[in-house]
Amino acid sequence: MNMSSKYHDYHDYHDCIERAERLNIDCQCVSLDREQLRTELEKISPGFYAEVIEGRPHLFAASLVFVSEAHVQAMTATVAAIERVVNMPAYQSRVLEYAPLIAHRQNATRGVFLGYDFHLGEAGPQLIEINTNAGGGMLNAVLERAQQRCCDDVELLLPGLLEGDTPEHMFLAMFRAEWRAARGGAPLRNVAIVDDDPAAQYLYPEFVLFKRLFEHHGISAAICDPRELELRHGALWHGETQIDLVYNRLTDFALEESAHEVLRAAYCADAVLVTPHPRAHALYADKRNLSVLCDDAQLAAWGVDEPTRQVLAAGIPNTEQVDAARADEYWARRKQLFFKPAAGYGSKAAYRGDKLTRRVFDEIISGDYIAQALVPPSLRHLAVAGETVPLKLDLRNYVYDGSVQLVAARLYQGQTTNFRTPGGGFAPVLEVLCKDRL
Repeated sequence: MNMSSKYHDYHDYHDCIERAERLNIDCQCVSLDREQLRTELEKISPGFYAEVIEGRPHLFAASLVFVSEAHVQAMTATVAAIERVVNMPAYQSRVLEYAPLIAHRQNATRGVFLGYDFHLGEAGPQLIEINTNAGGGMLNAVLERAQQRCCDDVELLLPGLLEGDTPEHMFLAMFRAEWRAARGGAPLRNVAIVDDDPAAQYLYPEFVLFKRLFEHHGISAAICDPRELELRHGALWHGETQIDLVYNRLTDFALEESAHEVLRAAYCADAVLVTPHPRAHALYADKRNLSVLCDDAQLAAWGVDEPTRQVLAAGIPNTEQVDAARADEYWARRKQLFFKPAAGYGSKAAYRGDKLTRRVFDEIISGDYIAQALVPPSLRHLAVAGETVPLKLDLRNYVYDGSVQLVAARLYQGQTTNFRTPGGGFAPVLEVLCKDRL
């Protein structure tokens, strides 16, 4: 396969979309340079590569994903449109009506690592959900540097993947921006990367990468369970170290569990900077917010301009809060719907309508769920164990303060992303340009 000679014939969005789709079917080359990946990970400590890979054989895909410039721009436009709405007092008042009380606490900070997750549908990129504390950013930064020019098409496009600012530099600048917004010119000295039993988390290697990033720039960092923290003398402590900033990887978004009561108390007392925080989750990641963003009449009443509303309508599949009074209607059209819990994460308790039993459907109707128009993911065809296999893909945009820092793909089989699929895992995204820029 050699399509690079034809590249200069692709001058409009339609053609570059088709070219990206063709490459995702036809390009079978292995771009992951495992020796370079080993080199990158061994910089952390001897044996770190084995620690990461042996227990996580499907963390990194062996090849990359092609996405058209048109689709990258459409995702960026959707992110920007949502940011404009989220900053409106009327929107914030609406979504805080169903948020936990702790989310009403004002914050000067934005919250790090929003993850805008898209499927590439027939109508272009469709926003499936927004997550706070989206995982994988640092892992994908390492993965980008471990790609090789495995065919003419990849050689042509790969330089664009590596140009510009490094993700690590942007990530560090993001944490510093959070700190300055909350604490001004005070020095950021000590960070705690916090999750429940962090060493047991699947993405624990990423915590280690963040620890190294902070320490490389003169910031002390610890990885710890929230139960290791103490609140004393008006400050949060880990052992004998006073913590300035908590990088919060917990999925207890309102800090309601008893194991998190110290962190909750410290956050409410402003004894430590916590990012991302409960308010960020309430404003962005509660699944019910998507139904608000799909309500064109309400958006218009709030004064959202028509171009912004058009972008939202084009980029978000129709989403509505499940109403038990309409149970028969949902059941009748369940095959066109995907059901998700309002406060869910990581695809937990999320169901495709065509896979539902009546028992599970009854639980959904009696619970706090949204129903979203089903947008099947696009496919990346790759050679796995000598056989070409179609893998589903989604695209995660890592976002801070309205700016997209990094776009990465996740390849998988099954209903949801799971990091258990041979040939699947995180994959870099190569942007197929729609205009002659080479």
